[in-house]
Amino acid sequence: MTERDLLQSLTLPVMVAPMFLVSGPELLLASCRAGVIGSLPTPNARDLTILTSWLDQIQEGIAAIEQERDANDQNDQSAPLWLLNMIVHRTYDRFDAELELVKRYQPPLVTTALGSPKRVVADVHAYGGKVFADVTNVTLAKKAIDAGVDGLILVCHGAGGHTGLHNPFAFIAEVRKFWDGYIGLSGGMMNGRDLHACKVLGADFSVMGTRFIGAKESLVVDDYRTMLVESDLTDVITSDKVSGVPANWLKKSLEKSGVSIETLPGKAADFSGNIANDKKAWRDIWSAGEGVGQIAKVESVSEIVKGLATEYERSLGKA
Repeated sequence: MTERDLLQSLTLPVMVAPMFLVSGPELLLASCRAGVIGSLPTPNARDLTILTSWLDQIQEGIAAIEQERDANDQNDQSAPLWLLNMIVHRTYDRFDAELELVKRYQPPLVTTALGSPKRVVADVHAYGGKVFADVTNVTLAKKAIDAGVDGLILVCHGAGGHTGLHNPFAFIAEVRKFWDGYIGLSGGMMNGRDLHACKVLGADFSVMGTRFIGAKESLVVDDYRTMLVESDLTDVITSDKVSGVPANWLKKSLEKSGVSIETLPGKAADFSGNIANDKKAWRDIWSAGEGVGQIAKVESVSEIVKGLATEYERSLGKA
């Protein structure tokens, strides 16, 4: 499929996934500087004052990146592409206040999770932004399209954090029957060959989370980074008992926290309160996708993207 105008500024067709308690302003700006889409989930800020200060930091950082690009290439008119990820679940208390910040800071992209994107579409479109929705099945994809989104992020089986149930081959083929807009594919993408494969399947870009959890610019503690390097596919457990929504968790993290999936009671999804600060079950349990075994060392975002670019070009050359 042809390249889309929105993505022409990217050096690689990659969105660094907005990861709960992982993504912060530093990771977002490092991603944009490396030429991929940077992201921030709004709940990562413990309160609205911190979120506002983060958005100020991002705004200043994006301006600095644009100045750097202008100084290095007078013909480069592309702006860094970044996004805010919003929880639109009915239990999420900060939604209205966060939507006001979205209208104030006007991120080029807004992605939605855990509910209908209809709650944000009109306001984001009013300032010229675009809305992409995380979807885990065909029914949700069709509902998001009816709500007026500009793109879909297909969350497939194997994705880190909140995960999907479908095989990416089947999922994207089904959605492409009725949708010719932007599609991002999420679930187990870890290297340049995966990026190439996503394009072949019909995706516009890959959504990579686990590959960037341990980046030097992320918010995670060093023990989490060490656990990522030491883990592989057999260490990933899928369960809906931690947050009420199916998600992938690191077995070693569960053991470290003294949590047994088998003994946890089933629960309904509840995103009320300050989910980054309250004593929710997931606060001290670490997640990762099924590609975690491919993480061999801790690197900066720049180093990760350079490695991906080399692998991607090599894979394209073999096509």
